[in-house]
Amino acid sequence: MNCLRYSLISGLVCAACALPAWGEAADELPLEQIQLKPGFQIDIFADKLTDARSLALGAKGTVFVGTRTKGNVYALVDEDKDHRADKTYTLAEGLFMPNGVAFRDGALYLAEVNRVLRYDAIEDRLDNPPDPVVVLDGLPRDKHHGWKFIRFAPDGRLYVPIGAPCNICNPEDPRYAAISRVNADGSGFEVFAHGVRNTVGFDWHPRTGELWFTDNGRDWLGDESPPDELNHAPRAGMHFGYPYCHGDDIADPQFGKEKDCSQYIPPAQPLVAHAGVVGMRFYTGRMFPDEYRNQILLVEHGSWNRKDKVGYRVMLVRLKDDKPASYEPFAEGWLQGNEVWGRPVDVQVMPDGSLLVSDDHADAVYRISYQGK
Repeated sequence: MNCLRYSLISGLVCAACALPAWGEAADELPLEQIQLKPGFQIDIFADKLTDARSLALGAKGTVFVGTRTKGNVYALVDEDKDHRADKTYTLAEGLFMPNGVAFRDGALYLAEVNRVLRYDAIEDRLDNPPDPVVVLDGLPRDKHHGWKFIRFAPDGRLYVPIGAPCNICNPEDPRYAAISRVNADGSGFEVFAHGVRNTVGFDWHPRTGELWFTDNGRDWLGDESPPDELNHAPRAGMHFGYPYCHGDDIADPQFGKEKDCSQYIPPAQPLVAHAGVVGMRFYTGRMFPDEYRNQILLVEHGSWNRKDKVGYRVMLVRLKDDKPASYEPFAEGWLQGNEVWGRPVDVQVMPDGSLLVSDDHADAVYRISYQGK
């Protein structure tokens, strides 16, 4: 596949959008460098989308995109159904790291660092968004791991993580380093999982309804330690080790000296250390071959504190009897040698079975489809 050339998206485009930070010419992305599984193809779904991060899908097909550093929230609409967004709406600007987006009952839920907002009937008002309703307020305002990924569980409750406000520490407030949940109206706050340093992606198994989530390992224990993690939380109240233990049995040199790491839940799948694991989804579409159904696609955003860069790719975790059986690349090539031109963040399964992938470095959303052998 040759480099795809693309033009500015028509419609309502954020005036503050900038040229891609990775230095390529403004009218092309080197998609021919992306290596995919046989039969798959990657294309541009949307471009010039500054700091594109978390993704959510509306009932009418609108793709909502949160950001971290930009402070904007976008809505993408493919009006002519050609698998490329025709319009980009800027729904909000200048918010406090509005990374998290979720959709339920016609409303967009949006997570800032310290609160969750709701925009009702949003797909009918993309060009004139309503004033938001504050659903949940009073969360910690720490920027360190403060940006949030949010999603609704099958039971209708909204899951809201709060990362550790540090690389390694033991905060007294039990809301830190945990995944919590609330009712859709913001009531009933409770911690669901403890010892979670910083999760920026989770999903529920389509068959069992059990939670799986990614977690970023701590820094400065060496290039190869500790691992990032894919974790499985089938019930409330489980503790996944932070800040005492990391990976299967790595006692933290500061907080784990007198701890028995066997008392904490080990990762279901250890991942590459410092790869920056973020978004994940179970693949529930019908476009990909049957072997992909109900398997996990997760994103490694890429390392920053490692001599040789790792990550910058989409990975496939195959399950057997509800346990990881393999961990392998699905899409890679944003890292060339030790040079980076893109950093994938989140994945979203579309109604036609294709997979969207956001990229906050190349300011794009890609579409991966299956074309057959």
